[in-house]
Amino acid sequence: MRVSRTARWVAALAAAGALVSCTSSGASGDRGSTPEPAPTTSSTSAPTRTSPAPPAAPGDWPTYHGDVARTGFAASMPTVSGPMRIVKRLALDGAVYASPLVVRGVTIVATENNTVYALNAAMQLLWKRHLGPPSPAAERPCGNIDPLGITGTPYFNATNDAIFVAPEYSGDPPTHELVSLDFTSGAVKWHRGLDLPGADQRVMQERGALTVSGPRVFVPFGGMAGDCGDYKGRVIGLDRRTGDSPISYTVPTTREAGIWTPPGPVVGSDGNLLVAVGNGASGPGDRYDYSDSVLELSPTTLQRTDSFSPTTWATDNAADLDLGSQGPAIVGRWVFSAGKSGDAYVLRRDHLGGIGGQVSKTALCTSFGGTSVVADVVYVPCTDGIRAVRIDGAGTMHVLWHADGAVTGAPVVGGGRVWSLDTDAGVLHALDPATGKSRAQITVGGVTRFATPALSGARVYLPTQSGLTVVGVS
Repeated sequence: MRVSRTARWVAALAAAGALVSCTSSGASGDRGSTPEPAPTTSSTSAPTRTSPAPPAAPGDWPTYHGDVARTGFAASMPTVSGPMRIVKRLALDGAVYASPLVVRGVTIVATENNTVYALNAAMQLLWKRHLGPPSPAAERPCGNIDPLGITGTPYFNATNDAIFVAPEYSGDPPTHELVSLDFTSGAVKWHRGLDLPGADQRVMQERGALTVSGPRVFVPFGGMAGDCGDYKGRVIGLDRRTGDSPISYTVPTTREAGIWTPPGPVVGSDGNLLVAVGNGASGPGDRYDYSDSVLELSPTTLQRTDSFSPTTWATDNAADLDLGSQGPAIVGRWVFSAGKSGDAYVLRRDHLGGIGGQVSKTALCTSFGGTSVVADVVYVPCTDGIRAVRIDGAGTMHVLWHADGAVTGAPVVGGGRVWSLDTDAGVLHALDPATGKSRAQITVGGVTRFATPALSGARVYLPTQSGLTVVGVS
């Protein structure tokens, strides 16, 4: 039965590759790969509209920064005025890089040991599912995670009570899969391979958060720390109910151009995906390859429908100063984008502008990770302290405050506070949204560079290098 289903899946993939010129063929249901046409450059066309993912229930945090737009705002969190306290520290079977999810009072945590845990409100185990051995560092020529298992934040899909995770497995070479788990039991509903030809799967890494738009779940890929090997930025979409009907997009560069930032794709109200793309192989004097960019992709075909790159894209590529480190932020009719160069850009949501087509530009900061957005203010994770930036009706940026330089973690907002980590010290800060001053702080333990909190009710959930820390607020 497994072989038959895989054969049908591969046939659907071949048809998708034949019909959609800008997409690449997908992977098989086993841990192999199937032929793929070479990446091609597609022309820009009008956005395809579809329904975004169903909204979460109040208090739920079903994906990275709470929703598919990655706003990072918990509107239902009660107002915080008192101190914080540790509710629970849990040691799990591996480091946690992904954001925890909280759905219907159940916390979902995925580890680099490829284990997914479900915990009740008392932080007692409901179920756990180990999916297979993760990839040790010895199997890969570079990278800074050892072992490498589930890194990208999972996604909870309310329409069929599924949790989507994308583990990496040990092998020669290592392999990648998308797995659908039953929310109630943790049972595997289906799994599909994600390794496409045209790139070296040993150095492809799934770091960005998964997301859903319309009938598909989407998985982004980039490379590893060290930029070794022939990796390529890529997004793969599969039917969220069955894992079938695969589509994909590969950045048309000879190598690199990773889609790796932890927020993964950002989904707009029209269902289209916005992705940040890292430095590609093209540099000064070379043909533009859609790297160092913000790209819009259709959720029905993964065709590229719009793009933006700075006029400095070629020199940015040569110096590794690209936009790929921070997820784009939708702020009303604008898109905010920043990255490694120190410059920030405001783009039109309905027309990203191509090369140099920004509405405004300002020297802001070097930014890694996910933003949060409340009304016309975007909270930006900067390597020298997060910033609050208001974007006015003309698309001009105004810096409202600059937090202490140690507070650099990807922020979330709720309960009248901005929550961000000092990732070096493992300290959670509750910042005043009017001033950026820390009103309370608590040590949560060692965290990873890109750790970001999840908010639900009167609790803050922190992924740590040993498991999970839960903080209560009042």
